[in-house]
Amino acid sequence: MSEPSTYRRTQSTYRRILRRETHSPRSVLAITVAVVLILALLYLGTEIVLAMIGTRALLAAPLDMLDALAHLDDAPDGLVVGVGVGLLLIGALLIIGAATPGRRGRHQMSTERGLAVVDDEVIASALARHAAHAGDVDPDNTTVSVSRRVAGVHLVPTSGTRIRRDAVISTVAEQLEAFDLTPSLEPRIVVAERGRVGA
Repeated sequence: MSEPSTYRRTQSTYRRILRRETHSPRSVLAITVAVVLILALLYLGTEIVLAMIGTRALLAAPLDMLDALAHLDDAPDGLVVGVGVGLLLIGALLIIGAATPGRRGRHQMSTERGLAVVDDEVIASALARHAAHAGDVDPDNTTVSVSRRVAGVHLVPTSGTRIRRDAVISTVAEQLEAFDLTPSLEPRIVVAERGRVGA
């Protein structure tokens, strides 16, 4: 087997593994839709059986439902428009949910030996440690949140002291560059206006 084809197959395997680790399946959405459809069909089946044995309907008899649909143009315009808009929104949400990939709280990190997948919490913890040291802030007063594209650093100074904001920005930017994450993160530094007494 030639070396280029082995390399391509290895790269393809890596890409598949990385995608699986950074994207979540749409299982919850699929299960929710399936449960709603099953409940609707169970209800409809129950109404049909009750109509066949001549018992009073739970909500509406199947023939009454068909008659209401046939005479939908007699219903108030506001009701028809409202139901139509509601169904349109549900359909749009389902299409968007099915077409867009789910995301996990993870990023790809380049290493000397290849690629690694890192949880956003690990990235946030590392950034918090470096930001606290650079800003001369107690680690308990440093909070970092990592989203898909942004690393937000929130610092609360000790009362009567100033945080070296430029040093924090520089340190966080250097760390993000060293991590070499995909997708890349943009640092956003927020310093609280009020300090914490005795922190």
